[in-house]
Amino acid sequence: MHDDRTSGVAEIEAGGVSRRGFAVTTLAVGFAAAVQPVSAQTITTDTEGLEAGDVEIPTSDGKIPGYRAMPAGAGPFPVVLVVQEIFGVHEHIKDICRRLAKLGYFAIAPELYFRQGDVSKEGEFREIIRKVVSKVPDAQVMSDLDAAVAFAKASKGDVSKLAITGFCWGGRIVWLYAAHNPDLKAGVAWYGRVVGDKDELHPKNPIDVAAELKAPVLGLYGEADGGIPVASLEQMREAAKASGKEVEIHVYPGAPHAFHADYRPSYRKADAQNGWERLLAWFAKHGVSPAKA
Repeated sequence: MHDDRTSGVAEIEAGGVSRRGFAVTTLAVGFAAAVQPVSAQTITTDTEGLEAGDVEIPTSDGKIPGYRAMPAGAGPFPVVLVVQEIFGVHEHIKDICRRLAKLGYFAIAPELYFRQGDVSKEGEFREIIRKVVSKVPDAQVMSDLDAAVAFAKASKGDVSKLAITGFCWGGRIVWLYAAHNPDLKAGVAWYGRVVGDKDELHPKNPIDVAAELKAPVLGLYGEADGGIPVASLEQMREAAKASGKEVEIHVYPGAPHAFHADYRPSYRKADAQNGWERLLAWFAKHGVSPAKA
C-alpha cells in the first residue's frame, strides 16, 4: 500500500526498514476508515489542563510519529506506553492517552506501523492485515517502544514508573514487551491473542515467552471473543504459574472482542469501565501511579 507520508524519502528494504531514514509528518486525523461510522457512545476527552498532541519519536533509523498526552506542569510523570489496535494511532488511541493524562500519567502512543504503511484510510479489515500489519516485525515494535520510553525520559516522563497497555493487536504486544524490557513495572493486555501462527517476522507468541516475563501482566478478555478461545487463556495462566510469574487474567462473561472500544458496536460499557478500574488498580499495585493518587 502506498504511504504518502514517506513518499520520495527513502527506499524501503525487506522488513520495512529504510537505509537512509524516513520523514515524519502527522498521524491519522479522526477515526480510521475501517471503523466508520463511529458509535454515538464514543467518548471524547478534552485537553484542558493537558499538554497533548503529535510528537516525533527518534529511533535508530529515523523519526516516527506518535501521540503524547501529559498534565500541564513540571513533572516528572509516571509513563504509560499505549499500544494501538490494528487501526493504528487514530482518535480512539489518542483519547485513551488523554484519559490517562487527566489522571496524572505521561501517556505515549508511537505509530508502530509507520514504516510499513498507513492503515487509517484502508476500509477493509482483512486488507489492513494483508497490506500492512502482517509485515510489521515484532523486533521493530520492541525497538520502537524502547525509543518511546527514551523519548518520555527526555521529556518529563518518570521511567522508573513505567507501564504498558494495549488493545487487540496491541494486547499481544503487551505480553511480548513484558518479556522484553526488564525496567517495565506493569502491563495490561486487552484482548490480545496469546497463541497463534508464527512466521519469520513474528517468531513467538505470548505463551512462548511466559517464562521470560519481567513484569506482572493483567489480561482483560471477553468470553465471547471468537478469535481468542478461553481455553488459550487458561493455557497462558498455567504457563505463567509454572514459571512463577505474576499473571492475572480476567474474562468478562458474554463480552465480545473489543469490548472497551467505545466507538464500535462491540462496546460494553460496564465491562469497559470495570476493566479500566482494574487497569488503574494494577498500575497502582505495582508502583506506577501519579504522586497525587
